[in-house]
Amino acid sequence: MSSRRKARVVWADAMLESAPMRRLCSSRFERTARHNGWQRIAGLDEAGRGSLFGPVFAAAVILNPRRRIVGLDDSKKLPQKRREILAQRIREHALAWCVACVDAGRIDAWNIYQASRQAMADAVAQLSIQPDFLLIDAVHLDLLVEQKPIIKGDARSVSIAAASILAKVARDEVMREFDQIYPMYGLAANKGYATRVHLEALRTYGPSPLHRFSFAPVRNAICWAAAATQEALPLPSDSTNKRATADLNLPPCD
Repeated sequence: MSSRRKARVVWADAMLESAPMRRLCSSRFERTARHNGWQRIAGLDEAGRGSLFGPVFAAAVILNPRRRIVGLDDSKKLPQKRREILAQRIREHALAWCVACVDAGRIDAWNIYQASRQAMADAVAQLSIQPDFLLIDAVHLDLLVEQKPIIKGDARSVSIAAASILAKVARDEVMREFDQIYPMYGLAANKGYATRVHLEALRTYGPSPLHRFSFAPVRNAICWAAAATQEALPLPSDSTNKRATADLNLPPCD
């Protein structure tokens, strides 16, 4: 084998070995924003959007550009212990952060997309330092602030990753608390998502008052729950039928 070919093989092997070490999540979006004159850059993300139970959470974080936090990444990729350690570091070293939520009742009234946007807007409004630029995970907010939605932003921007970690850690803690009240659903383990155990519990016990009734698995469980009861209704008399029919605006018969 020629020396040139050997060099190419060695270089290719080195690239394969280093490939798993490359991280997609970085501060390049933050650096670009600062280069363009923005200084107070907040990352935003939500947690619990696909859950069947409880509120959707959102967080806003303004990281300190002079205090790097090692290991920030999409919260879904990180083990629980690592998320909790990073959440503590974010709360200690970020310039500002806030977590907000929108409950299941408003999710049912608005829809989950609008509820997620509202939770993000609430988190921004409650920051102790108001941002002048927003990095958001694939959403645009109706706020008078310059913003950049980024597809898969929680895996690409350290600010959005920090927000995703805070939102998920806060929501997971609330799910563990709700698990003490509604232990039959396994919320501490499934966090309200549509796992086999959760769906079986919905079929057996029906939904709790904190489930999202606009979501199909919850809505269907109301009809099919094994523990559901139906009070016997009195059979209407002939005179009752006539009165009820007369009150309706029915088309004339042939």
